Amino acid sequence: MGPPGGAGPLTVLVDAGPWLPVPPSGYGGIEAVLATLVPELRRLGVRVVLATVGASRLAVDERVTTFAEPRFADIAAPYNRVMGVAAAHVDRVLRELRGRDDVDLVHSHLEAWGLVAYADAGVPVLHTLHWDLAKHPELYGGLDGRGRVFVNGVSAAQLAGAPPALRRHALGHVHLATPLADDPPPAVARGDHLVVLARLTAAKGQDVAARLARRTGRRVVLAGPVGPHHDAAALEHALATDPRAREHPDVAWFLDEVAPLLDGDRVRWVGALHGAARDGLVASASAQLCPLQWEEPGGTGVVESLALGTPVVGYARGCLPELLDPGRTGLLGRPDDEDALAGLLAAGADRDLDRDACRDAARRRFTPAVMARGYLDLYREVLARAERPGRAPLVAVGPPPTAG
Repeated sequence: MGPPGGAGPLTVLVDAGPWLPVPPSGYGGIEAVLATLVPELRRLGVRVVLATVGASRLAVDERVTTFAEPRFADIAAPYNRVMGVAAAHVDRVLRELRGRDDVDLVHSHLEAWGLVAYADAGVPVLHTLHWDLAKHPELYGGLDGRGRVFVNGVSAAQLAGAPPALRRHALGHVHLATPLADDPPPAVARGDHLVVLARLTAAKGQDVAARLARRTGRRVVLAGPVGPHHDAAALEHALATDPRAREHPDVAWFLDEVAPLLDGDRVRWVGALHGAARDGLVASASAQLCPLQWEEPGGTGVVESLALGTPVVGYARGCLPELLDPGRTGLLGRPDDEDALAGLLAAGADRDLDRDACRDAARRRFTPAVMARGYLDLYREVLARAERPGRAPLVAVGPPPTAG
């Protein structure tokens, strides 16, 4: 696929930001999405220039780098200590764009900065929204992309809650995907444990999952990092040696709300898992719990769980209702109704869900190829709109045909 009216392949600068490598080591939501998307784009003929950190190992056509190592450990630092990180990264990308004329489109994944930094770089921009759109109300509420900047969501529910100014720049949504959907699941026996696969933070509801385990007699395994700490040993070391360790909001919440419920049996925290260890834990679970405390926009853990043949039980919040088929691939209760989820789990309703139906849904809807085709559709739309002088004002439109 080449740019309209041009020769050669389409060249896209994909901005992954300065926080984590691509692919990430363990946790890394956006970076994991890009590690899934970029190889498929390249298979479809797109040249990819990746703006990332030097530690990234994903095969691409070119890299643009400011920092040799990821800066995720700084992300929750006071603003006056961390504000220069994203600025330095963006400045490097802008210098790259000004020094060449072969980049057809910027596909940005850098929160806030990516929406405004490239508007005047002379290249059309697609900015993917991966996060809570209630944040940054002044930015989103007054956005003017000047006919060069467009956005997409990762679910319909996410865009439905966006401010009107942001929705006017929206070209639709593309659901997240996982390479696991293309492969057979691990050959593991199905157990009776429940799992929560996510960064341990208040929005993900691991405290609710722990209470549910205690109430119902079920076992739950919590897998994910606490702030920048990937396991209990790392967290204990930080607490013993760094007086500021408790200032991280996820660490403070974990110590207050989750750690008192850990007993090593009914409720366990195993740290951040990846690869075969992560897949085996999820594939052997009776269900993944998602008692979300926010309007989850994308649901990476949900699509990974379905690809591994494991249904999802959670609140009907955010993207979950459009990712799951209740009664077949998951069970959904009213938001914040802990009693209702406890009743489902105590009765073992998750054990009756069809694991083959979960796998089939993942193969149809959440493969890398489906996601990449959705983004190619959006790239075409961005290029067509950005090059058309005197075009009609932007209006919110429905999802691209391949979005799910």
